[in-house]
Amino acid sequence: MQMNDNVPYCLSAGGKLIDLSTPKIMGILNVTPDSFYSASRKESEREIAERVEQIYTEGGDIIDIGAYSSRPDAADISCKEEADRLRKGLAIIRKNVPNAIVSVDTFRADIAAMCVEEYGVEIINDISGGEMDQQMFDTITRLNVPYIMMHMKGTPQNMQQQSHYKHMRQEVMQYFAEKINDLHARGVKDIIVDPGFGFGKTLEHNYELFKHLEDFKIFGLPLLVGISRKSMIYKLLDTTPEHALNGTTVLNTIALQKGANILRVHDIKACAEAIKIFNKMNEQQ
Repeated sequence: MQMNDNVPYCLSAGGKLIDLSTPKIMGILNVTPDSFYSASRKESEREIAERVEQIYTEGGDIIDIGAYSSRPDAADISCKEEADRLRKGLAIIRKNVPNAIVSVDTFRADIAAMCVEEYGVEIINDISGGEMDQQMFDTITRLNVPYIMMHMKGTPQNMQQQSHYKHMRQEVMQYFAEKINDLHARGVKDIIVDPGFGFGKTLEHNYELFKHLEDFKIFGLPLLVGISRKSMIYKLLDTTPEHALNGTTVLNTIALQKGANILRVHDIKACAEAIKIFNKMNEQQ
């Protein structure tokens, strides 16, 4: 297996530079009552503040806050409810860790604009790659913030019924090629690619995509991998999200070797240790 030969990408995020020459950790903050991993659900002010502090102190580089659960068959909530949850969470983040780099996990353009304009959010993380809100690309262009673009077929409500492909990897790569060209034509430069493990893909699709993760280097853009405690791990191992940390660390380590620049995780400390070991190994001649 080839070792990570990370291109020294650098993102401009709200006046802050994110140097991706070494892998970064994106810590998950779910301000939802129904995310698939129950321990990640944070709703009270105390729970949110404790999670923010944990991400920061254990070595997280980015806090990714989401208020709309994207697990399979998740409930569809209103724009207002998503906004209310995010306002609460973002206010706590800005109060407790004012210098944190914050990403908002949303597919709604109006929500993205609110978070950037009212709370100075630095990154937008869109699970739908602009498919669920046709205004998203225009909004990202106007906001001029880094944009994480994920591949998903369908919506969270029906994506697991959409996992049909003629040539899965080719279709995923074509999806990104077209969208990247569109964004570049609009002048958007800071784009991060997320293959979308678990979103409209079978277990076999997920591992096929993971095996060929190096293919995404063709786009010349940073690569985000988000597999933390997902079903591609716990179903394969016949366990639950609560017991999928070891499998998560194994896959995160392989992702680093295959060129991942950002790892989106629930377990900050375990990920930080994997990256520290990985970096030390890469220092050797």
